[in-house]
Amino acid sequence: MSDEAEPGFVRVRLDLSYDGSEFSGWAKQAGGRRTVQGEIEDALRTVTRTKDTTYELTVAGRTDAGVHARGQVAHVDLPEELWAEHREKLLKRLAGRLAKDVRVWSLTEAPAGFNARFSAIWRRYAYRVTDEPGGVDPLLRSHVLWHDWPLDVDAMNQAAERLLGEHDFAAYCKRREGATTIRTLQQLSLVRGEDGVITATVRADAFCHNMVRSLIGALLFVGDGHRGPDWPGKVLAAGVRDSAVHVVRPHGLTLEEVGYPADELLAARNKEARNRRSLPGAAGCETC
Repeated sequence: MSDEAEPGFVRVRLDLSYDGSEFSGWAKQAGGRRTVQGEIEDALRTVTRTKDTTYELTVAGRTDAGVHARGQVAHVDLPEELWAEHREKLLKRLAGRLAKDVRVWSLTEAPAGFNARFSAIWRRYAYRVTDEPGGVDPLLRSHVLWHDWPLDVDAMNQAAERLLGEHDFAAYCKRREGATTIRTLQQLSLVRGEDGVITATVRADAFCHNMVRSLIGALLFVGDGHRGPDWPGKVLAAGVRDSAVHVVRPHGLTLEEVGYPADELLAARNKEARNRRSLPGAAGCETC
C-alpha cells in the first residue's frame, strides 16, 4: 500500500458518511453483499464511465456491519486525465448515483504522502445508549442501544479512567493473525444528555477488531452494578477474553472523526504506523 500515487495518477481524498443499518460493513465481500466500499466504487465506475476498471478505495477505519460513520475518510488513486475531466462535476454526479444512506461530502487532491489509513493519528467513535424505562425514541432506534438496567454514569467514568493509555487490549479485541492488539486509548468518557441518551466518546490512535464495542460492554456491566469500577481494568491486565465482556450491538456505534497530522508530517506518520509495535519489554508485531 503506497504512500504516493503511481506516476500518471492523482490521489484523491474522500470525506464521507453513511448509515450502516443496511450495509454488511465497509469492506467488499464475496457473495454480493451490500457494502459501503462496493457502493462507492460502483458509483465511481458509473459516473466516470470506466465500467471495465475499478479504482479501489483505501479507508481510515473499516467499520463492521451495522456501524455508522459521520466522519469517515478514504482515498482513491485516479488517472490524471480522468480526474481532470470529471473533478468539477464528480461530487454532484456521485450524489445522484449513490443511495441515500451513503454520502460523499468532498473530493480533494490529497497532499504528498497522504494515506487515509496509515496517515491517521487518531480515530474518534461515539457509542450511544439509553436506559430509559420506556426504551429508545423510535426516531433514534437505529443509532441508540437500549439497556434495560439503570446506569450509573459516574461509576462508568471511574472504570474508564483505568483503561486510558497504551496497553495490550487483547482482552477487548477479536484477534487477527499477525496483527497487534497494542493500542493507545486517548479518551474514554461518558456523558448523559438532557434527552437521557448516554454518549460514550472513544478515541485512540487505532482500534483492533471489536475493541470499542467490547469496552462499552464492560462499562455497561459496571454502570448497571453487576461489576465494580475496578473490574474492566482487571480484565485488561489479565490479557485474555472474559466471557462476561459482551460485544454490544453495532447500531449504537458511529465513527465521528479521523485526525491527521500537518502535511509535512504525513510521511513520518506513515512510517511510524507501519513499524513493529510492542510494549516495553515485550516482543512486537506489525500494526494491523
